[in-house]
Amino acid sequence: LVEKKNRGMGSFWKFLKIRMFLVASFLLKNILEEFYEFPTFSVFPQGKLEERKPFTVLFDEVAMNYILSAAQSSGGIVERRYTFLKRLCQVLCALGFQICSLLGSDIEVQVPVNLDKYMEALFAFTSHPSQFLKSSTQITWGNLFRHEILSKNPVVGQMAIKYLRAARINLLKTGFPSKNDCPGCEFSRVDFDSDEDFNCSFNSFRAQQGEAVRLACKIVPFEAFQIAREWNKHYKLSLPLDAHITKGLCSALSLSAVQWDAMTFFTESVFGQLFKILEKEKIPIDEGIELLQMVVNYETRDPLILSCVLTIISTLFPFVTHQPHFLPQVLFKIFPSITFELVEECKGPRTRAVKNVRRHACSSILRICRDYSDFMLPCFDMMYEHAKGLFSNELLLTQMEKCALMEALILVSNQFKDYNKQKAFLKELIAPVTAQWLSEEMRSVLWDPATFLAYVGADQVISDLDTEDQMGINRSQISFCVNTILGVVKRARWPANPEEAKAGSFVVSTTSDGAPIYRNPCAEPLQALLPNLFALIRTQNSLFLPENINRLSKTFSRVYDIMDVEKNFALGIPQPVLDAYDSSAYRNIVERMQGFFSSLYDNCYQVLGNAGPCMQQDFYATEDLAEQIVGSAFIHLDSVPDHRLRDLSVFQLVMSCPYDYHDSLLCPLLGPLFAHLLQDEAYEENHVTQEVVEEQLLRLVTREVMDLLSKFPLLDSSQGIQMNTPSDELSELGKCLLQSEDIYMTLLAICFNSLSWEDTINCQRSASVLCWTLLKQVLGCNLLPEAVTWLYTSVLKGLQMHGQHEGCNAALTQLALLIYESLRPRYAELRFIMNQIPDIHVEALEQFDQKTIQSTVSKAGEKKKKEQFKRLIAGTVGKPLGQQFKKEVHIRNLPSLFKKPKPTKDMLENTDTACLITLFSSDCDSC
Repeated sequence: LVEKKNRGMGSFWKFLKIRMFLVASFLLKNILEEFYEFPTFSVFPQGKLEERKPFTVLFDEVAMNYILSAAQSSGGIVERRYTFLKRLCQVLCALGFQICSLLGSDIEVQVPVNLDKYMEALFAFTSHPSQFLKSSTQITWGNLFRHEILSKNPVVGQMAIKYLRAARINLLKTGFPSKNDCPGCEFSRVDFDSDEDFNCSFNSFRAQQGEAVRLACKIVPFEAFQIAREWNKHYKLSLPLDAHITKGLCSALSLSAVQWDAMTFFTESVFGQLFKILEKEKIPIDEGIELLQMVVNYETRDPLILSCVLTIISTLFPFVTHQPHFLPQVLFKIFPSITFELVEECKGPRTRAVKNVRRHACSSILRICRDYSDFMLPCFDMMYEHAKGLFSNELLLTQMEKCALMEALILVSNQFKDYNKQKAFLKELIAPVTAQWLSEEMRSVLWDPATFLAYVGADQVISDLDTEDQMGINRSQISFCVNTILGVVKRARWPANPEEAKAGSFVVSTTSDGAPIYRNPCAEPLQALLPNLFALIRTQNSLFLPENINRLSKTFSRVYDIMDVEKNFALGIPQPVLDAYDSSAYRNIVERMQGFFSSLYDNCYQVLGNAGPCMQQDFYATEDLAEQIVGSAFIHLDSVPDHRLRDLSVFQLVMSCPYDYHDSLLCPLLGPLFAHLLQDEAYEENHVTQEVVEEQLLRLVTREVMDLLSKFPLLDSSQGIQMNTPSDELSELGKCLLQSEDIYMTLLAICFNSLSWEDTINCQRSASVLCWTLLKQVLGCNLLPEAVTWLYTSVLKGLQMHGQHEGCNAALTQLALLIYESLRPRYAELRFIMNQIPDIHVEALEQFDQKTIQSTVSKAGEKKKKEQFKRLIAGTVGKPLGQQFKKEVHIRNLPSLFKKPKPTKDMLENTDTACLITLFSSDCDSC
């Protein structure tokens, strides 16, 4: 019987394979004439792997020939045919997903014999003019190149080379719906509503393609190097530019700028990966230096092209580390770009493209000094002298450019490995800022809100917004001082090697467990600047008080509003496609004033957040530090707008705080902060917003509140909800904070209140990580019945708000069960709450309640208990927002539709189908 059954099953699988092959062949052969809605769901099974194996029949010779023929067929845009191509592309991508899932698994599946034809068909869509079809294939290419088995297949290796060559064309940002400069424009008008829609899609596509290019480089690194070198050497560095007709410069969408932009992105993707995967001996140093030499020698006055040149130089800079004598040439290429100007701009404001070149050059120097600080050390004196020459002329550099060069010098100075030498350099570098920051004039400005507003010009009435800004120099001086302090605390460090740090006098003592305590060379110069910094933070928070808002002139009455860039980010609105690189970057005085207040507020809190990791003991030992921070950073928070509260950066300050200062600093500091967050949370719960952006900002602020709590080192590890978690899972900071009853109750209220916020991310994070961890610490105490009622009700409110989401439902149900099991034996109020749940089964509740009180459930019945409890509280789960106001329509006595009965036929009478029966006969077993 067993043998007969096995023969029957074998025949069945043979029949199924033949049937699927015939059906697939028929569909693929006739679909162009008969169908355009291809059933893509047929190759998207989500079940077990063995259930997916039969679909590999589509890799058969005949079926794959039909697929390849259809994919490579040419023709213009016809709606019916284009829709078919989209469906077929989805089929190919789904097949790629299936084969990647099956290969290497426990299912015995071999690499398809026709893998080359499959990849040719997929490549046909990658090289299609349609941007939609190109984008649809990128994830599949990434999966194929990433696969452990397929990536080693010679067919995939050859296709990786073809893919890299095709990427040079696909990376060109062409095909905008509003244009007619390439075949893809016609397809884009079908797929995209506007140029902005196309641009958003293209940016996502380019990011995916960059990832695929990097993966392809791992498979064929040397071929990728040659392709990138060939593109740079023969196609762009030797060809003239196509110029804008009116100004003689490229615009953002001109062909040369588009090609340079694509080549730059491709070069970054390729070389950035090669330096990671190739051993030092295998890197083609000579060819790389030759290419870098060509880029350095390339001369252009076009700002868009020069930005690309600077990026390529930064990308190829690792070659210089193998031939140090080439370093001065690279630096002499970058430094002139820091002061880049166009001749016709001498009497007018700089264009966006010119400002981007200057920023790009500063970023290149900063990046090189950050990644190769030890290599740059021999050139430090030359860089410092050049920088001092630039600093001496106020007209050459903007304040931000000065700060960038100062940061680069600080990064290299970290390699002095001599505390006294580095401290002397830092004092000399920031001496002008120190003198200005500590002057009596600046002190009077920073300590008084009214004087501050008058100094920056916010109380003046301006009739012509494009007039010369008389107070702009005052604002730039304040910004420069704060940005310099921020640059120092971010960049100045001691040697990473403990032995070098000890030899350089950076170690002052050790902790009780033997860990070294370091001192930062910047600590002494910066400590003198902190009082005025705290005063500026206090003044900025005071600006939002009604009496200071009234001091603003009518011109600047809205300078505290959220900026358009932040608003677009909050709403998820992409930046528009603007061919505005030749337009002026000049903003009117209101926009500049708004940007000043926004950036200054953010930078001050960034300094505060980075001061702890930078100065360590020297900062935390500051006298009355907790009072100074609370009296400045946390003052008048009730008046500060939500979009400003997002700038509160104390996580780094808390993380780097030594254990000895937990009681004296963190508890006094975090207590008021958590109290305000709880108050802000209550406001969010009861506030009805008038604008979409206000609602989204509130959501982002509250999300960052929970992110802040979840990142605080309250736990030794994120263990989630578990019944048998160890009692010592709280960290030292967590135990310290929970010793204060006020702080503990505030944390508990924040976490349980957040369960019913209109944010599923917050809800799931609180329910799965925070709530039970905090509550468990006091389960053995005598809690007030009102508190227990509130805690349990908060969880049920969360289920009412988010219960329709599977992840939130699971976390909230588990949390409710843990609370009920732990507290029900002592608090009958929980049973009273359960009785109020709609549609609850009283008898089932009684049985569950008795088992809970008696604790008779065994470990084997835990799963059954959870399911039973989930059914009990199912009545608390609310409807999704889209279903809450749905009007139910009930039609009574609706007549049934007439259905024609299907004719019954004896299948054996049809001789044409008799052959199917023979497939299951024992005679076919040998087939």
